[in-house]
Amino acid sequence: MKPVPLFTLLFLFHPALALAKPNIVVILADDMGYGDVKVLNPKSRIPTPHLDALSRSGATFLDAHSGSAVCTPTRYGLLTGRYCWRSRLKSGVLFPPRDKPLIEDDRPTIASYLKSHGYQTAMVGKWHLGIEWARDGKGKVVFDEPFTNGPIEKGFEQWFGIAASLDMVPYVYLRDHQAVARCSTTQKAIGFPKYVRAGPRDPDFDPGDVLDDLATEAATFIRKATSPDKQDPATRKPYFLYLPLTGPHKPVWPHERFVGKTELGPYGDFVHQVDHTVGVILKAIEDSGQGDNTLVIYTSDNGSFMYRRKDGENHHLADEKNQGYRPADHSANHHWRGTKADVWEGGHHVPFFVRWEKGGIKPGRQVTRVSCHTDIFATIAEAVGQPVPAGGARDSFSFLPAARGKAAGKPRPGVINHSAAGIFAIRKGPWKLVAGNGSGGRQGPRGKPFQKPYHLYNLTEDPGETRNLIEQKTQIASRLEAELATIRGNH
Repeated sequence: MKPVPLFTLLFLFHPALALAKPNIVVILADDMGYGDVKVLNPKSRIPTPHLDALSRSGATFLDAHSGSAVCTPTRYGLLTGRYCWRSRLKSGVLFPPRDKPLIEDDRPTIASYLKSHGYQTAMVGKWHLGIEWARDGKGKVVFDEPFTNGPIEKGFEQWFGIAASLDMVPYVYLRDHQAVARCSTTQKAIGFPKYVRAGPRDPDFDPGDVLDDLATEAATFIRKATSPDKQDPATRKPYFLYLPLTGPHKPVWPHERFVGKTELGPYGDFVHQVDHTVGVILKAIEDSGQGDNTLVIYTSDNGSFMYRRKDGENHHLADEKNQGYRPADHSANHHWRGTKADVWEGGHHVPFFVRWEKGGIKPGRQVTRVSCHTDIFATIAEAVGQPVPAGGARDSFSFLPAARGKAAGKPRPGVINHSAAGIFAIRKGPWKLVAGNGSGGRQGPRGKPFQKPYHLYNLTEDPGETRNLIEQKTQIASRLEAELATIRGNH
């Protein structure tokens, strides 16, 4: 019997080689907490049928984290596979138009990587990684003029969206290198829950329309990218769509047709609308006829900004600490301690769903691997069967074997989490070491980086981070502290 060539065996048994390259869709919610998704928090009274269905149709990562507890550094880490604290941004977020672009000119991104491997690349949604705005002779920003060094320069062939968060200037849609309309009026500042800062605005720009507009744009891209003339496997270019949504981040501004759809006021209605938006995209993928070979990843950039309600509290709609709540039970960050910005679990323990039928991810799988958004880059590289660029994605480790239910091989190094104020934490197995003496975010005491006493928690036994074991488990704390120092020192 004639022996089977090695390449043929690899082709038959290695999913990434046996398949046509998958389409890839990464959906990133803005400030959606783990407890906002019904399938993760059965006590939630917010309907999230589309996210629940996505969870059931693929793998649900139960211990997934954003690299940072706020959005700009998370977006940097996701797109580059590199922790943001390695960049110039050591704390906080960028504020347009003051801050310069964050991603270095020579830094590979998922988009530039996939573009080099024959993918159509598109971004629809919130950027928040800096733009080089046009300026007049006096140095004043002119938002109506073409700009540079945005998503197009980072590997995306097309972009439609907004510069940063929906509460930040300018209030106008951007396409590729140009605002789509003139900022001919000034937005007045609005308080909670429809919080926005004052600044230049397109008079036709309505925050309540943004999620719908992004969904329409993204669905149109999917339809065009999979049109019949591109269905021939010999000529079809797969696509990569990065869809960073604008909700449920403040302003808590659901479209009027969603107002009153839940029992939790504007915040609940807004989360419900985010779920609807995801449903529009999932339907577009299904209608393309290529859904079984489309890798879909859904997650959030950090935890929710909503403080956890204590039993019996009766917060009013205008309460700043519970923007958008009505008196009803809901824990947006589930039972995790803290909120967005904190190094506590509530700041970065996020929903995370992965679906790819032809890639061997079975429906209903639950994954306990500790993962980070930086891992998305290496996972995509494994899915397309191409190596990560030399020197790129240094903090990225593929979770595809775990999603497929297989042994991961070499253990992943500890996952690093970072608070808004720059406090580090390292997670390894059940253990979490906080290298600081507070939350580093919004919840008091806020503390300072590398100020003792440190915190050590066993999250398997104490998911709410209520018992600091730093004095009792000194050897474990020392090992984690040493690994944190090693990872931080490896540039």
